[in-house]
Amino acid sequence: MSRVVAVANQKGGVGKTTTTLNLAASLAVAGRRVLLIDVDPQSNLTSGVGLKGQAATAGTVYNALTQAEPLEDARPFILKTRTERLELVPADRNLTGAEIEMVPLDRREERLRVLLASVRDDYDYVFIDSPPSLGLLTLNALVAADAVLIPLHCEYYALEGLADLWGTIRRVRGALNPNLDIEGVLFTMFDERTNLAQQVAGEVRAFFKEKVFRTTIPRNVRLGEAPSHGMPVIEYDPKSRGAEAYVALAKEVLERAAANAATS
Repeated sequence: MSRVVAVANQKGGVGKTTTTLNLAASLAVAGRRVLLIDVDPQSNLTSGVGLKGQAATAGTVYNALTQAEPLEDARPFILKTRTERLELVPADRNLTGAEIEMVPLDRREERLRVLLASVRDDYDYVFIDSPPSLGLLTLNALVAADAVLIPLHCEYYALEGLADLWGTIRRVRGALNPNLDIEGVLFTMFDERTNLAQQVAGEVRAFFKEKVFRTTIPRNVRLGEAPSHGMPVIEYDPKSRGAEAYVALAKEVLERAAANAATS
């Protein structure tokens, strides 16, 4: 069984898509089979792997989520990327209206979970890039996921947004997905030289304890440049600080998985 991870934070600009793409690519390069699901209407993840404007034989994630009845086969929606062992269910601009269209549908919160059940065994990891909001698309990601990875920019408003997301996770656990876990909290665009970053990081570590990743992601120009070339940073500039940070994060994710498997 694969590990399904929703990458979520309702605050924009925290490196959510960057983390989804580069962690997934680093795991794929390490030999893991990885599926990306783009449920953000901005479809930056889709363009980040060089597939902007492309759809699979059955369409995009919009088509998969908005049918009259929940779809149970994800395979017709999957595209291969240029990175070996890394595949994608793409998004497009139609997803902007999906949350309104999904309101009257049956099992609207479970659409993505039902869809992914058909392909879980085909992958080691499934990463879902969710939009910067707590609407139906993010809810679908949380209901489908085994765990949530929370990218966090250490600034003043980060703790408020984190509190809102934590409340949503608790409600999802109570009503729709009781086994939803925290994969980890990841500090992004991190500058340990500033007092504010240290203060926010300290408060987050005090609350989430060992769930906070040791690895931090620095500000790095290459991380911003790579998506414009339609590739993850590990392929664009594998020796950059950004690439090295996400490789280190992938190793930490695998270490945690091995430790959890050993204890269970």
